[in-house]
Amino acid sequence: MIRAIAIVLALIVMPAAIVGSASAESENPLSQQVKKKKSKTVSDDGEPATTNWNNPETAGPSTTETQVVDDGTVMPFLSANSDAMMDATENRYATIVANGGWPKVPSGKFNKGSQGAAIKALNKRLFLEGYLRPEGVEGDYAQTYTSATAEGVKRFQRNHGLKVTGNVDTATLAELNVSAERRFATIRSNIPRILEYSKDLGGRYVVVNVPAMQIMAVTDGRVFSAHNAIVGRPSRPTPVVMTNLSTVKFNPYWNAPASIVERDILPKMLSNGPSKVLREMNIKVFEGVGGPEIDPDKVNWRRVVVDNYHFRQEPGGENAMKTAKIEFNSPFGIYLHDTPEPQLFKNAQRFYSSGCVRVDKVEILLDWILRGQEGLDRSRIAELAETKERLDVSLVDPPQLRVAYLTAWPVGNGIAAFRPDVYEMDNSGFVVGQPLPVGETEAGLRYVLKPVARTAAAVEAEEASGFFGFKLFRSRNPDKNLDTASYDSEDDGFFSSKKKKKKDEKSASTDTKSKKAKKSKKPVEEVASTDTKKTTKKKKIEETTTKKPDDTKVASAPEETKTESKTETAEKPKPAATSTECKPGADGKLPAGCPTPVEASVSKKRVIE
Repeated sequence: MIRAIAIVLALIVMPAAIVGSASAESENPLSQQVKKKKSKTVSDDGEPATTNWNNPETAGPSTTETQVVDDGTVMPFLSANSDAMMDATENRYATIVANGGWPKVPSGKFNKGSQGAAIKALNKRLFLEGYLRPEGVEGDYAQTYTSATAEGVKRFQRNHGLKVTGNVDTATLAELNVSAERRFATIRSNIPRILEYSKDLGGRYVVVNVPAMQIMAVTDGRVFSAHNAIVGRPSRPTPVVMTNLSTVKFNPYWNAPASIVERDILPKMLSNGPSKVLREMNIKVFEGVGGPEIDPDKVNWRRVVVDNYHFRQEPGGENAMKTAKIEFNSPFGIYLHDTPEPQLFKNAQRFYSSGCVRVDKVEILLDWILRGQEGLDRSRIAELAETKERLDVSLVDPPQLRVAYLTAWPVGNGIAAFRPDVYEMDNSGFVVGQPLPVGETEAGLRYVLKPVARTAAAVEAEEASGFFGFKLFRSRNPDKNLDTASYDSEDDGFFSSKKKKKKDEKSASTDTKSKKAKKSKKPVEEVASTDTKKTTKKKKIEETTTKKPDDTKVASAPEETKTESKTETAEKPKPAATSTECKPGADGKLPAGCPTPVEASVSKKRVIE
């Protein structure tokens, strides 16, 4: 009996774990999707069906958890020898493909002690990828669901970001039946990424793996902590960044951009009262940046220029940065930060942000980054979070940062871990830069290397759309807050400017007036005004604009033309003279009622538009 048990245990292969798994009770995203919507988990070609990454309600609870794992049991996403390990992994999977791949595992009863053809196919499938020893597919063990089979399934689940149970559920079966050819192609797409990201790695570094939605703090190739992360949604992808961390800002202010103030805050103030709304949002208003604080109830917010005021959200409470912000040099303007919505880390799919990265249990990562610099140990970090004291710290010995896009990486013994290609970047040649929104290309590429310049305000506005507007201007019901409506909103910045450009180019020949309206900035008075007649007149006056013959820019019509146009909107125009009558007399003047050359030009322009 003891000998039999020993033989079973000997079948277990021991590749290192890569991430901390959540409890067995946590529901897998794909299996939860099957339960709720009875949607297809496997496509017609046997591959996992496409997931709606923007819909967290169908994702289920997280399959990973944030934890300190400084015991050598967790393999990092990246290490100094990742390149060599990836080469060995590529060779292994190339051999598997050359030998015909692995068998498809049919549906069946997968319980410990079960036997049959489905179990035999499962054991062979696990063996070929390296999750079972050769003895596991020999003799009576070949078609028996043994303890070694269950352990192999657990490691397979962990390496694919699934719920770790040792049981073959629907989601696990779908991943098992992804073809060897497809896995090999994914590995090939990640080889140049591994090579680039692991280049010149130092002793201490932070790795954000976007497809895995996780962060690892690594010291000398050993993972200290693994954190759940919230990363960019497919319409606002998180870029790849390779740099050093530079600054930690405790309890940072959040400076509301004018676009957010006009679109979200101001209407709320006008509806419910300025001081009440701002007090709930923990926002103070100043007369310009650096100016004195003002009483919001003493300002006529219907007739102000918002740019003349500085709306600043104070530390703590619902501040979008919560207790800390971790900054670094990046042309893409992103950063790592805390969040007042920690419950979102419990979701399996966490593609919610506008590109920045939110960190679960950020105090653990801060302690590892600072290493006691300036007396900032864990107790001092906790004190700062409690007191809301503002403090900026320039890092003396900053760790390196790799914000990486890895859909496959080596975990030892020639085995690879895999994650879904959420941004659809595999087979695109993408290594570094900014992924474009899913479905978009630029000059035939799915990414750009140099971003369009964005101001700090634009970054804050985009990130706020993922949290600030979503959190404060929609339902406070946590379940309703998972609505997907806010995830695809168009904001100021790189991605929205691309969408606007595309839209404008498409409609330029048929909708010139609409394009002009987008380019012209409406005065605050007009937006806030309730006088419909005035607004209508202003819009009609704007329609009388024309273009210079040798210029592509829209120019205003001459002043006299504007005046005459305004008169025309208010009074019924006189009947125009016939073409035979509209001839200059001996004095060179046109008869009464004939249009002037300028009027004729404007009239013709409006007909064309």
